[in-house]
Amino acid sequence: MAEVLDQVEAENKQAQEEPHAAARPKNAAEATGVEDVQPYIPEAGSKSAADSDEAGRAARARQLRRRRTLLIVGALVLLVGAVFGVRYWLYARAHETTDDAFIDGRIVQVSPKVSGYVAKVYKKDNQEVQAGDLIAELDARDYEAKLEQAKAALDAGAARLREAHTSVELTRASTHAATQQAAATVQQARSGVASSRAAAAAERSRISQSSAGVATAQANLAQARSQVTAAEAEATRANADVQRYQELYAKDEISRQRLDEAIAAARTANAQVEAARGRVAAAEAQVSEARAAETTAAENARRAQTQIGGAQATVNEALGRLAQANTAPQQVAVSQAQAETAGATIEQLRAAVEQAELELSYTKIYAPETGRITHKSIEEGALVQVGQPLMAVVPGDVWVTANFKESQIGKMHEGQPVEITVDAYPDKVFKGHIDSIQAGTGARFSMLPAENATGNYVKVVQRMPVKIVFDEQPDPDHMVAPGMSVEPEVLVR
Repeated sequence: MAEVLDQVEAENKQAQEEPHAAARPKNAAEATGVEDVQPYIPEAGSKSAADSDEAGRAARARQLRRRRTLLIVGALVLLVGAVFGVRYWLYARAHETTDDAFIDGRIVQVSPKVSGYVAKVYKKDNQEVQAGDLIAELDARDYEAKLEQAKAALDAGAARLREAHTSVELTRASTHAATQQAAATVQQARSGVASSRAAAAAERSRISQSSAGVATAQANLAQARSQVTAAEAEATRANADVQRYQELYAKDEISRQRLDEAIAAARTANAQVEAARGRVAAAEAQVSEARAAETTAAENARRAQTQIGGAQATVNEALGRLAQANTAPQQVAVSQAQAETAGATIEQLRAAVEQAELELSYTKIYAPETGRITHKSIEEGALVQVGQPLMAVVPGDVWVTANFKESQIGKMHEGQPVEITVDAYPDKVFKGHIDSIQAGTGARFSMLPAENATGNYVKVVQRMPVKIVFDEQPDPDHMVAPGMSVEPEVLVR
């Protein structure tokens, strides 16, 4: 700067020393690079020559002053530009910034867990709510009826459980008694089998006795028949003697006494024949009686043998009942299993009651977070479904998501200070720091990520999302909301 001023001063002094040199202004103009119009100089010896020389000198002086002013201004501009350039270079070296940055935050969607008609809406758009505030209420009559039905089913299940426990005790008692009774029945049936076998043996003895009686009766019959034959022969002889004696008596060859003796002998012989025949009939009757007794004994023996079979069947039946009675532990186990099943059913019914109570409680929709209601789309009388977005609650906790180029994040790390300028408040600078850097570019997590291995590859600078948190959350006078544009400046050095 001083050299420029010295050069201007030297040129001014040279111009004053050579006022009449016509070529000097032209050379000076060429030297300074400023073209100047040569003033009109009248010829020497004219009347106004002195005045013209004076005017020329004044014009040259003005030109020199203007040149000096221009040089000074240019030097100042160059100096200021250099200062600002150096400052910008130093600032750009130590800072990284981007305009691809926005306010981010949690947006909590409020959706119903049950379907139904909206009975009441208690909050409006953009209204501040506290966590747990009642926002809306659905018609709960259907869910109240379902809860009553679940409670009735639970009561019925409890009654079945009590019945199952009573059945277990009853099964234990009845199976114990049945076991004892079946054992006694088996003992009694076995005694009956022994009695039947004894009776069958007695009947078989009677059969033998009857057979012997039949043989005796038959022998007596044969003897009686032989006696009849002998008596008949004696009677025939006696009758023949009577006839001969009658003929002899008629001839008086014998006495009457002899004839009477012959007649008496004949009558005795005839009587003995009848007696012998009676004994034959009696012997035949004895034979018939003995055979009948034998038949009866055989029938009794068959009946006794049948009774043995029946008694054995009774024993088998009693053994079957005893075996069934011996399944008492299994029957008790079955009853206990039924009781356990009833108990499990009780738990299921209790869960159903709790589910019905939960569904009834879901008819009242509460604010999940403290914040501001936005994007409200619920109205009274509307039918809403499970999971349908009704509104959103935006909490006050916000941060900045800045998408820096991958060439900018090399010197960034967690904890570096950041100055944040929100487009809505250009005169306000918020302080923050880097919280984290996403492990992946934004394009990589897009719905349709680029496939660089296909087609012609064109390198595109990728961007990395960086999370920047405020050191102090913005005050209510400077409300920031998700989606607002910001410009962060990260101090990297």
